[in-house]
Amino acid sequence: MSLLPAIEVETNNTPEAAVIWLHGLGADGYDFAPIVPELQLPPDMGIRFIFPHAPSMAVTVNNGYVMPAWFDILEMAIDRKVDVAQLLVSAAKINQFVERERQRGIDSRRIVLAGFSQGGAVAYQVSLSYPEPLGGLLAMSTYFATSDSIVPSEANRALPIEIHHGTYDPVVPIALGHRADEYLREQGHDVVFRSYPMDHAVCPEQIGHITEALRRFLGP
Repeated sequence: MSLLPAIEVETNNTPEAAVIWLHGLGADGYDFAPIVPELQLPPDMGIRFIFPHAPSMAVTVNNGYVMPAWFDILEMAIDRKVDVAQLLVSAAKINQFVERERQRGIDSRRIVLAGFSQGGAVAYQVSLSYPEPLGGLLAMSTYFATSDSIVPSEANRALPIEIHHGTYDPVVPIALGHRADEYLREQGHDVVFRSYPMDHAVCPEQIGHITEALRRFLGP
């Protein structure tokens, strides 16, 4: 299985941590790449940001229109019925990026998964099932699509997680963010839940909180 195409942005010449950031439905890796300078990370915090591009496929809820997607969405109900088999295929492709960072010399505990909307659903699956301890998970405007089927990794039982969600999100209702939060807390995870007066987006206030989350996940 070959690596998906991706954009890489490094904060300095000697990165010792990595953030693998997954975009939402219909977008691509360029969607979030411009956010890196906005995070205003200190120069000595060497992070390699990786923004993979999802493959293109037909999406049922969009009348079968072909677009970049991590998996098919079968209906727009609150429970977000999705193509779990394809989600797992995408998760396996993202696992390849984690493995490559480890081959590049990055300790698994210095690797963070981040995902927006559909990308967040894949990030949940990858980070909570990965067999070695990871640094953290940033789940934005998303849902835990595989909570009923995932086989949790003991190595990531204590994974720190931050969930961000807009209170007016018409695409992924905030109730799904709260549902994931409750499930993860029941499983013993250290979860920070933040809500913002926005729809299905990222807002300026949130940028600062993303920076704080990365410092928390990757700090000394």
